[in-house]
Amino acid sequence: MNVLVLSGYGINCENETLHAFEVVGFKGKIVHINDLIQNPKQLNNYQVFAIPGGFSYGDDTGSGNAMAKKIMTNLYDQLIDFSSKDKLIIGICNGCQILINLGLVPSINKKDPEVAMIENKSGNYECRWVDVKVGNNKSPWLKNINTLNLPVAHQEGQFMIPINILKSIKTNKLIGLQYIDDDKKLARGKFPFNPNGSKDDIAALTNQNGNVLAMMPHPERALYNYHIPDWQNNTSKKFGDGHKIFMNAKNYFV
Repeated sequence: MNVLVLSGYGINCENETLHAFEVVGFKGKIVHINDLIQNPKQLNNYQVFAIPGGFSYGDDTGSGNAMAKKIMTNLYDQLIDFSSKDKLIIGICNGCQILINLGLVPSINKKDPEVAMIENKSGNYECRWVDVKVGNNKSPWLKNINTLNLPVAHQEGQFMIPINILKSIKTNKLIGLQYIDDDKKLARGKFPFNPNGSKDDIAALTNQNGNVLAMMPHPERALYNYHIPDWQNNTSKKFGDGHKIFMNAKNYFV
């Protein structure tokens, strides 16, 4: 099992993301966007394509927008082909924003971006731990997971979705994760349980096949138990909830 982790121009979570995949048994490589553009056929050697978090191009033209345009211009056909095969794609935080801007998620009409990522309702950069539950979704990334405790760190994490697209998202069961409160019920937009004000507490979306996951929370930052703020209350655990995401990727191929 091989994973290609994208890097370049402000992406800054590539090492942690690769490590998370390696811990569960993947072999991987961090590849700069320019090197991938120069040799796009190398994608054929990988089963997973991961776009990590960060601030690609400083997010100066909107979060993930410039990197999405670069990929759209140079690699779009290759990524469409990759996503159509029995392979997996994940975008985390800035990677989520990139996948949204590319239109690879939710990809209901198979063309053009259908969802936008806008500034958090608080108007602030939100860096905190949140609880999320798996939506009505059959994505291999989320198999056998009920809830997760993960950190978020973003300025533009609010999913802005047209009513007709949101209806299709629900009909096709493309909501991957939703923010929940301390009682494990939907946050219903209440801050800080929903850190950005996303409609229907959406924290992640998938494409219709479920093999492409765009998520705002960071599973690679909750890989080990000692990543969790109160880890000392349960020292018997080795891994945090983020580990489940990467294990599901492994289990998909074994």
